[in-house]
Amino acid sequence: QPSKIHVLLLVLHGGNILDSGSGDQSSKQGDVNTITTVFDTVMRVHYPAALGHIAIKLVPCPAICSEAFSLVSSLSPYSYDEGCLSNSQDHIPLAALPLLATSSPQYQEAVATVIVRANQAYSEFIKSQEGTSFNGQVCLVGDCVGGILGFDALCYSNQTVSESQNSSRRGNLLSPGITVNNSHCSSGSNLEASRHLSRSNIDIPRSNGEDPKKQLPRKRSDSSTYELDTIKQHQAFLSSLHSSVLRNDPTSRRSSSSTMLDGVNIGKFDFEITDFFLFGSPLGLVLALRKTVIPALDIFQLRPACQQVYNLFHPADPSASRLEPLLERKFYLLPPFNIPRYQRFPLGDGNSAVLADVVQSHGAVFVENASLSTPISAPQFRGFRRASEISIASQVSGMADSFTASNIANIAAKWWGTKRIDYALYCPDALTAFPTVALPHLFHASYWESTDVVSFLLRQVMRHENSSVLELDGKEVSVFTPSKPREKWLRKRTNVKLRNVTANHRINDTIANEDGPQTLTGRFMYGPLDMVTLTGEKVDIHIMTQPPSGEWVYFDTEISNSSGRISYVIPEERRLGIGVYPVKMVVRGDHTFADSYITVLPKGTEFVVFSIDGSFAASVSIMGSDPKVRAGAVDVVRHWQDLGYLIIYVTGRPDMQKQRVVAWLAQHNFPHGIVSFCDGLVHDPLRHKANFLKSLITDLHMRIHAAYGSTKDISVYSSISLPPTHIYIVGRPTKKLQSQCQFITEGYAAHLAQLEYNHRARPAKNTTRMALRKGSFGLPSQAEFLRKRNHLLRTISSQPSAGGHRPERTQSQSDSDKDRDR
Repeated sequence: QPSKIHVLLLVLHGGNILDSGSGDQSSKQGDVNTITTVFDTVMRVHYPAALGHIAIKLVPCPAICSEAFSLVSSLSPYSYDEGCLSNSQDHIPLAALPLLATSSPQYQEAVATVIVRANQAYSEFIKSQEGTSFNGQVCLVGDCVGGILGFDALCYSNQTVSESQNSSRRGNLLSPGITVNNSHCSSGSNLEASRHLSRSNIDIPRSNGEDPKKQLPRKRSDSSTYELDTIKQHQAFLSSLHSSVLRNDPTSRRSSSSTMLDGVNIGKFDFEITDFFLFGSPLGLVLALRKTVIPALDIFQLRPACQQVYNLFHPADPSASRLEPLLERKFYLLPPFNIPRYQRFPLGDGNSAVLADVVQSHGAVFVENASLSTPISAPQFRGFRRASEISIASQVSGMADSFTASNIANIAAKWWGTKRIDYALYCPDALTAFPTVALPHLFHASYWESTDVVSFLLRQVMRHENSSVLELDGKEVSVFTPSKPREKWLRKRTNVKLRNVTANHRINDTIANEDGPQTLTGRFMYGPLDMVTLTGEKVDIHIMTQPPSGEWVYFDTEISNSSGRISYVIPEERRLGIGVYPVKMVVRGDHTFADSYITVLPKGTEFVVFSIDGSFAASVSIMGSDPKVRAGAVDVVRHWQDLGYLIIYVTGRPDMQKQRVVAWLAQHNFPHGIVSFCDGLVHDPLRHKANFLKSLITDLHMRIHAAYGSTKDISVYSSISLPPTHIYIVGRPTKKLQSQCQFITEGYAAHLAQLEYNHRARPAKNTTRMALRKGSFGLPSQAEFLRKRNHLLRTISSQPSAGGHRPERTQSQSDSDKDRDR
């Protein structure tokens, strides 16, 4: 039986360049768990065909920058003054850390360790139940440090592949899997006479003197008078990575000193890799250093053993660097490819990242030096690369004479794949206010939580790049970045309690008056059944004061009590005006968080109530499977929203299920509204519903206009003096209850027609229509389940419906949207 897993993602997690390496493995696994949760969330809504077909496994990498960080910190002008720790850290040259780390003699061991651990993770997956008979694609994801190690590991793997192939190819071996073309060689030097050409311990082969054109030119510098043996240990990494940089072709006689390099073999991956994703990695700087040390080395000659490299980064990330200008110099004139925002373009924005398309659309940039550059012949490496270059050339065979297909093929021959390599993620301007030394931690955490990143990865590995795109109306949502860096837990026991448990935090949706108290309450728990309580720890409170695209404003920090709760009253001088404001509470110790809204309304606001279980779900439970929605239910809710009424959803479920329930509402595009849950498990959920609605009417002076639910809810609505003509009940009519409500017997579609054509629904009075959100529930950026966010998601599935019947909610929503557009 074939494996249901089609894609295996191996996450090479080495941390950021400031990681000390002293942290336990649980933090690495926590990041992998986070991105796994985001994958599940995004797939459920927009990539359902991928559900259950992607496996994500951790490959922990050594923290290679820790010793470099310690060394550079000691060189700071403020290193002697412990009281000036912040000043000391601000003077740390972050870019130097990966350069020092990769120059260490221990770096080769770190690469070997990564290869061994990756092979071990792959082997364990193959032996597992889900990996049995696995025959899908394997992709690597490398973070800041893991990306560097992963790249060199891929180059080593390609070296073994290349050397096992026909050894009679043209050119000299430069590095693992690298070939040098004859066009890069000249008769400008005689390497036999010189032993001082590089500050490295690279072996220099002897020439047989018959063909000087096949020798590599080397420039002498003032510092090249060092004897090779005096710097062997300092440059051990070049010895291993570019071991054959100065060898002649295989028919030439080698020097006796090359025997050491012939024995270098740190292993290779036991599997083929299709795509390699980098998250904010300084790989470009590391390769630039190698180019500086070995001027004859062209970076494009490094051939990682994969089909495509994707270099993802935030432009403000001090750890990140571009790769494309190292492969083709003119690419520095082109901006990186922008990854579309998930909230606005969940299926991609349709822009092509194919290399041939990009070069063709920016022809003027490359034509300028096309005549100056010497055409190169594409080096022969792995078979699929040769095929991809031919396909690119064929794609553009009909282009204008000024920039021929052969010129594009020359660029493609240097490329690590068939698409763009550098990809920029959205980066809020507010991050410029943070000290530079804090940014590596913030950005490193953001990659695992980003729906932008996950949706992009899904489009690549599931080949959804050409899916139809439905643009959403509304503005973008401001990306949230924690205002405070992670800190140690205030209580020592907390770290032990929170091992291997997932956050299940929640904040109550809040309704307040403009001139009344505005109180936010939240509870911070871990585990599916609230098994662990966050006690006595810091929680930071943020509110987006100018939604929907404003910045997140830090308000205050509270300490959770013994039951994991916090309560925060917005100070009178900072009270919010009428509107709907996103709220985010962040746990300082691990940066897990919860989302909610505070809605500030004028007195007299009218609202319509819907009981979630009674009026929407066509099956019993929201837990477990995805229950069907009653046909037309979404359109009825949107009808009342369009008339200007505030939508309120009530349920007798405990608040520990908030994420599941809101996920279900979001998945089915229900209009945004206030959601009320019971505070834990209660004996009488109907009483909770009644008390909640009474508080809205008596304390906040709101007016209820209509209510929907099941027969159990009739007593709740009657207790707040709602007339029977405004109580709508889903279910079979009974004589006993006939006089107490209006039964919806023919479905929501017929009910909606009655509301519209019999003029039974009137616009709301005394409402602030501009203040109320007119969208649907949004999508999360972190939690285990879908959560509300401040953007409209009227997105229909990317899969075109096969001639069969579409869900009624999709049809009715799209039709009603068209009517409104007219």
